[in-house]
Amino acid sequence: MQSTSRNLDELLADVRACTICNGLPLGPRPLLQASADARILIVGQAPGSKTHIKGRPFDDASGMRLREWLGATEAQFYDPHLFAILPMGFCYPGTGTGGDLPPRAECAPAWRKPLLEAMPAIGLTLVLGQYALDWHVGDARSKTLTATVQRWREFWPELLPLPHPSPRNIRWFRANPWFEAEVIPVLRDRVQALI
Repeated sequence: MQSTSRNLDELLADVRACTICNGLPLGPRPLLQASADARILIVGQAPGSKTHIKGRPFDDASGMRLREWLGATEAQFYDPHLFAILPMGFCYPGTGTGGDLPPRAECAPAWRKPLLEAMPAIGLTLVLGQYALDWHVGDARSKTLTATVQRWREFWPELLPLPHPSPRNIRWFRANPWFEAEVIPVLRDRVQALI
């Protein structure tokens, strides 16, 4: 385990020094969190502008809702030995006409596989959003995010597809009350068992 940890430390240093996306509106600033003994992996899209500026993933309203879903304190959430946070793109991609741009395509092929291989203790992967679903669920994904999340039991207990916890998704939460009634209690129990 120690050699895996040393390798992961070196890999994380390389990722944090990455400039593969040089030229981004706010510049490259890879945001991630990982440890060889992390138990839960959170896979989002890419950092937003607020988290980019703060330098910490999910340090915004989305993160507060996500921590609430998990039943985790802020200290637990930011403990890399409990939670790994590996978005599909590690840097803020900028804004387009419909909101933030998609994660940069260069990031996942460059870093994702070696990072995941260096974290053998992951017992639950939480997958937020379409790009993360494409990578982690692939062809098992339904046509819509909602349909995939409704099939959550098919992936459980190793993986859980989730909607993004963004305040911009409030309409989705209102239209799908089954999610918080049915999925969140089971998720909290699993999180507590793992941490």
